[in-house]
Amino acid sequence: MRGKIRSVGLSDVGRVREHNEDTIGVDADIGLFVLADGMGGYNAGEVASGIAVKTVMSLVKEAVEHQDMTTSDPETGMARPSIVLRDSIARANKIIYQTAKTQPQCEGMGTTIVACLFFDNRVAIAHVGDSRLYRLRANRLEQMTMDHSLLQELVDRGFYSQAEAQRATNKNYVTRALGVEPTVDVEVHEQPVDKGDFFCLCSDGLSDMVEDDDIHLTMSTFSASLETVAKQLIQLSNDNGGRDNVSIILAQVVDSFAARTGVVDRILRWFG
Repeated sequence: MRGKIRSVGLSDVGRVREHNEDTIGVDADIGLFVLADGMGGYNAGEVASGIAVKTVMSLVKEAVEHQDMTTSDPETGMARPSIVLRDSIARANKIIYQTAKTQPQCEGMGTTIVACLFFDNRVAIAHVGDSRLYRLRANRLEQMTMDHSLLQELVDRGFYSQAEAQRATNKNYVTRALGVEPTVDVEVHEQPVDKGDFFCLCSDGLSDMVEDDDIHLTMSTFSASLETVAKQLIQLSNDNGGRDNVSIILAQVVDSFAARTGVVDRILRWFG
């Protein structure tokens, strides 16, 4: 994956909170990007998000380096990278849950997570909670994850329109998070990737404070510099009140990355 994706990650405490409970992880060489938004008393939120990102980064990297990632799961039909990503998040959930149960200072902690893993001109997208992943393709911005939140459930049931939901004040009630229960349902799906696709992973510190149209405009206008895009989005969030920590990972596909399948290619992969 080296040289196939350019990326940047930034995190900011915002204008109101004293501590940053978000954690981000970026490994462009294996095409892995992870963002978690922690919750809980004192500093427990940052403990939960830190465990989540560290666990996923470590387990996925180990799998990419030592497993055959070209196979598919016969039960689900998903590619091996999607299964690895899902299982690593499930493992992080168990660790956070056990830590919260055994460490009094961590009681009640949890975290959202959104992660993506690029492979064979595809991307596996996994998430729990209301941290999001957007894709900008052909100047069209699309939200690729559906929030696990009370507000989204109300939208799904027709109580709110999407436009009304954008203006709602009760956005922070998540219906699914890591560390709350012994097991968690990780939502995973795969999408084909085109050269030029531009992805944005973000905590709700961005999506709650900045409208999708403004996210779209910023990504389109400053796309020549990913760092400028990230800084501008954080600035917009803070200008609009900065009520929460805001974290952003940007990843732009610059070249094809079809999987190696031949015997010679596999031997080359073994030797790095």
